[in-house]
Amino acid sequence: MMGPEQAATEDDAAELIAQLKELAGADPADVRQVVAEVLAALDRAAGGALREHLPETIRLDAGLGPAASARP
Repeated sequence: MMGPEQAATEDDAAELIAQLKELAGADPADVRQVVAEVLAALDRAAGGALREHLPETIRLDAGLGPAASARP
């Protein structure tokens, strides 16, 4: 059984997905840019920890560079 907080989080996620799909219908390049900016902002807020969990192609799209574990 789902608690009210989990349901609210899932509702928020579903709303965000719907908004991104609507935007993607207009211009997929715009969606990629928005997602890249959001990921970069989240990574900054997390002190660079988010990039550790992203695939390389997404990190590069977001301008985050290599993960720390990939650095020499």
